[in-house]
Amino acid sequence: MSNELLTIDPVDLQFPFELKKQISCSLYLGNKTDNYVAFKVKTTNPKKYCVRPNTGVVHPRSSSEVLVTMQAQKEAPADMQCKDKFLLQCVVASPGATPKDVTHEMFSKEAGHRVEETKLKVVYVAPPRPPSPVREGSEEGSSPRASVSDNGNASDFTAAPRFSADRFDAQDNSSEARALVSRLTEEKNSAVQLNNRLQQELDQLQRESKRSQSGGIPLMYVLLVGLIGLILGYIMKST
Repeated sequence: MSNELLTIDPVDLQFPFELKKQISCSLYLGNKTDNYVAFKVKTTNPKKYCVRPNTGVVHPRSSSEVLVTMQAQKEAPADMQCKDKFLLQCVVASPGATPKDVTHEMFSKEAGHRVEETKLKVVYVAPPRPPSPVREGSEEGSSPRASVSDNGNASDFTAAPRFSADRFDAQDNSSEARALVSRLTEEKNSAVQLNNRLQQELDQLQRESKRSQSGGIPLMYVLLVGLIGLILGYIMKST
């Protein structure tokens, strides 16, 4: 909203209403002229609101901010409708005027001053919603379907790739373990077969040595069997 001296933004004073909480709203005044413009803010309910500053001067081609604060309310109005109103008065001031130079008489129409007036309504709006808390385990423990139904945005799909990656790693590790067990089992079976074959050869040598006149087992075979036994024992221990 604008008049010939000042532009006013916003056109209505909007307060995000909450019980037992002091709420503020900013009003911006823009001077579009080459004059110093004095302003004054009035309200129909002065005990309910605090205006800082309630009077002042806006320099040529510049702007000023007025902060309107509503005191904490104990009860909400019916249908969230507010009947309070504000009146902004503005008038051309003397060049170089300061807020201390603003007087009540400057806004008197009876004194012949050209006073522009703008009425502003008070509107209650819903307070901003707090951000949704992130539930514990929403990334690791939730499924993709639960994520979509909760919020429906791109951040919900972060859990799906991470969960799938962990599952695939577990499958790879189990496959490697099974392959290792299978290989060790084959080596063990081969070692057992070799041991049985050597034992059979040893028994045969013992029988032949008994029939021989020397009456003993050749030293070479004894050493060979002992060495093989040590190797087999090492293999059996490692498996």
